[in-house]
Amino acid sequence: MTTPALLPLSGRRIPTLSPGASSFPHHRATLRLSEKFILLLILSAFITLCFGAFFFLPDNSKHKRFDFGLEDVLIPHIETEKEARHGSRQVIHGVGAHDEHRHREEEESLRDKIRADHERVLQEAKEKLRKSKEELKAEIQTAKAKVSEDLKKKDGPKPLPPVPMPKLVGVNDGDPGDPDTKEKRDKIREMMKHAWDSYRQYGWGHNELKPLAKKGHSTNIFGNSQLTGRVYFCLCTLFMLSLKNEQKDGLILLHFSFLFLQNAEVSVFEVNIRFIGGLLAAYYLSGQEVFKLKAVQLAEKLLPAFNTPTGIPWAMVNLKSGVGRNWGWASGGSSILAEFGTLHMEFVHLTYLTGNPAYYQKVMHIRKLLAKMDRPNGLYPNYLNPRTGRWGQHHTSVGGLGDSFYEYLLKAWLMSDKTDAEARKTYDDAIEAIERHLIRKSNGGLTFIGEWKNGHLERKMGHLTCFAGGMFALGADGSPDDKAGHYLQLGAEIAHTCHESYDRTVLKLGPEAFKFDSGLEAVAVRQNEKYYILRPEVIETYWYMWRFTHDPKYRQWGWEAVQAIDKHCRVSGGFSGVKDVYSSNPTYDDVQQSFFLAETLKYLYLLFSSDELLPLENWVFNTEAHPLPVLHLGNITLPGSESQR
Repeated sequence: MTTPALLPLSGRRIPTLSPGASSFPHHRATLRLSEKFILLLILSAFITLCFGAFFFLPDNSKHKRFDFGLEDVLIPHIETEKEARHGSRQVIHGVGAHDEHRHREEEESLRDKIRADHERVLQEAKEKLRKSKEELKAEIQTAKAKVSEDLKKKDGPKPLPPVPMPKLVGVNDGDPGDPDTKEKRDKIREMMKHAWDSYRQYGWGHNELKPLAKKGHSTNIFGNSQLTGRVYFCLCTLFMLSLKNEQKDGLILLHFSFLFLQNAEVSVFEVNIRFIGGLLAAYYLSGQEVFKLKAVQLAEKLLPAFNTPTGIPWAMVNLKSGVGRNWGWASGGSSILAEFGTLHMEFVHLTYLTGNPAYYQKVMHIRKLLAKMDRPNGLYPNYLNPRTGRWGQHHTSVGGLGDSFYEYLLKAWLMSDKTDAEARKTYDDAIEAIERHLIRKSNGGLTFIGEWKNGHLERKMGHLTCFAGGMFALGADGSPDDKAGHYLQLGAEIAHTCHESYDRTVLKLGPEAFKFDSGLEAVAVRQNEKYYILRPEVIETYWYMWRFTHDPKYRQWGWEAVQAIDKHCRVSGGFSGVKDVYSSNPTYDDVQQSFFLAETLKYLYLLFSSDELLPLENWVFNTEAHPLPVLHLGNITLPGSESQR
């Protein structure tokens, strides 16, 4: 939740004279000169106070927006309490130490109230969950009836138009058949149940879990919100693994968790890929309308983030006020490539399901804007200023800050049933530039993807970058110049390099980043790069490579990861990351990341399932591993788009 930047400087009211209540005698027809002078003084003081109140009343938004009919002008407000106090001394010189002390007390009182309100709402949600199943079912039915009634009201949200459900293939058990493989898959299912049950017991209502402390944990990746995120991330995993009781838990929390969406500043990117992506996937897998309605309800709150001079969205937006801003650390107030470039899949589905062209138009505007821009060496820098439309720092990465932008170019083509030729061409051009400038082979023969910084190649690869092996394999079919075999081989080489980064550690778990320099290969050098936080990218690549090659080594490597995670990361309260994968006695970081359930365990489960479970010809996984069906748009025109062939 946000707190006001400034509170009223004084609680005093301005006394006013109501009509007919003058203190002057009514029988007097004239006023003496002194009385006129006094009256003028009172009036002038009243006017001065009114104007002072108008200009100095606080604004609790991050920016004040004025519409002059041409374009929005954003006026940033004072960012911190320290600046607020400094600014108040500059503008209003008469505020004394006593007033400033009272001002701070009022601010602290408001913060206490906000914290108390949050704890109260959280406690109410927990109390609901202690009720019997019959009581909860009755409340859910009442809530559903109220939603339906609200939809019928004229001033309420419009009912969503009926649209044909895309052809859903492969929503089944995915039994691998082989007893040994099935036993391994059952182990992964048990790990998922342990992770979810621990969250259910100790972290219910929070984004994350601290499995050693056995309490909830919320990170700042969503902005300053306390959104109950984990249930959205994990619902489709629970459906896939047929954990029916856990599904019911998730559904119950879903009905009450939107209590937190009233006044929260959130990351547009994270909410899109995790919340909206998770809700859409749950809708398609279950057919339950509540997931679709919740996805649309939340997506509408993100649209104000696009109100910038260029149409490139802010990184964060307040769900109540619609005011947006960017991360303070991002290259002079820039938006981030991997954030504004990772919206296409979910937004196209939103337009398809709602008939609202705004979602499709927003993401297509971003694509067209990028197509017009010059790119250094054909590479996309990670930063773009949403005010000026100019690149920020010339830093290009296929890992953090850039990764999912390239992934979504390819997946936009796949999700369109391979009709979006523009997306495919943009992807192919980007990958060609990446091969030319970023991909190298080490002295030991390991293929890696470095980072381009101001004309220099840094010979370091992050764990996040390891997803690219799967991306190259996924995009091999349809490559120009008959390069399908080349890109499948490139995917295999990246998978091998990332496996080496695991295999060269004591714990057989991969570090956050690893070098290819000074005789060291696929090994972390800095202490702050030696940690493992249950990340999924290496497992993701194993799964894609298995699906396209059926080489048994990928299942073998996946099983090695399962055993290492279960041995070194499992604790009584869930699973925890470790701070040093090169130590035989590592320290836990005491965080069970939400993506461990949504991605890591899901990809492992898929790796040991048959190809009939969510076949890639019919499903495309978003960057948070939420499966969305291919939209066969040959005979359909999305609202706001041109006819697609």
